[in-house]
Amino acid sequence: MSVDAALRTAREVFGLRFLVVGCVPTIAACAFLLLLAFAGAPGPLRFADAWQAIAGLNLGQLVLGALGLVVLAVLVQPLQLPMVRLLEGYWPRWAALPRRYGTWRQTGRRRRLARAAELPEAADHAAVQRAGQAGTVLRRLFPVGGAPLLPTALGNALAAAESRAGREYGLDGVVAWPRLYLVLDETTRSVVDDRRNALDGMVRLSVTAVVAGVAAGALLAGSGWWLLLALAPLVIARIAYRGAVHEAVAYGEAVQTAFDLNRFELLRRLRLPMPADQDAEREANEVLCTLWRQAPGDRSLPLTYEHPEPK
Repeated sequence: MSVDAALRTAREVFGLRFLVVGCVPTIAACAFLLLLAFAGAPGPLRFADAWQAIAGLNLGQLVLGALGLVVLAVLVQPLQLPMVRLLEGYWPRWAALPRRYGTWRQTGRRRRLARAAELPEAADHAAVQRAGQAGTVLRRLFPVGGAPLLPTALGNALAAAESRAGREYGLDGVVAWPRLYLVLDETTRSVVDDRRNALDGMVRLSVTAVVAGVAAGALLAGSGWWLLLALAPLVIARIAYRGAVHEAVAYGEAVQTAFDLNRFELLRRLRLPMPADQDAEREANEVLCTLWRQAPGDRSLPLTYEHPEPK
C-alpha cells in the first residue's frame, strides 16, 4: 500500500465519522463513570476529591487514558450496525412480549395518523392543511405498501425510507441503493454521509448512555440519594433516541433525493439505454431489480447494453 493510500485509509477510519459516532459518546460515558469513581462511589460522593484526583494526573496518565478511550472506541465500532438493528426492533425470539407491545403501540400511532390524514366532507383550508401535514408525517414515519410494522419508531422510520426510495421509478431501494451509492455525485454523497453520520451518532449516544446509566446505577447502589444521578444518562438516552428518529427521517429524504438526481447515472455506468418516458423507466428498472434479487447463478433476464464510442 502506498503512503497516499495509507493516509487516505487513516482519514476514512479516524475521520469525522469516527469522531462523531465513535469517540464522543464513548468519552462522555467513560468520563461520567470515572468522575463518579474518583468522587468516592460506591459510597458518599465528594466531588472536591474528584477534582483533586483529576488535577493530580500527570501527562503520561492522561495520554495513556486518552489512548485507552480511542482503543475502546475502535473496538466498539463494529457493533454500530447491531446497535442500529437493536433500536430498530429486530429483537431475539425471547423478546416476543415487548416486541408485540411495541408493535401494538406503533399500530395505534399509525392508525391515529391515518385518521388525521383523512379529509372530512366539508373541509376548510385549515382542515386541508392539517390533513396534509398528518399525511406527510405518516409517509415519513411508516412504510408504505402494506409492509409489517416494527416495534420501534426508529425501525418504522427507516423502513419508511426504504419503502419510498426509488419507488416511483420502479426501483427497489434495498437492492438498488448499494449500487446507486457508488455513483453519487460528490455533493449528494456528502449530504447523505452527513445525515447517516448524524443518525449513527444519535444511535451510539443512546445505547452508550443506557449502558452508562446501568453502570452508574450499580456503582451508586450504596451511595444513598446519589443513586438518582444514574437517571441522567437514561434521560440523555431517551433524548438521543428521539433525535435518532428525526435523523432517520432526514436520512430517508436524502436517500430519496439521491435517487431523484442520480438514477440515470447508474444506468449510464451499467451501460444500459436511457428510457424515453416514465413508463419505460419503471419497466426497465423493475427488470433490473428482479435481476439483482436473483441468485448469482440464475441471471437469465435479457439486457441490451449501450457502449459509448471511444473519444
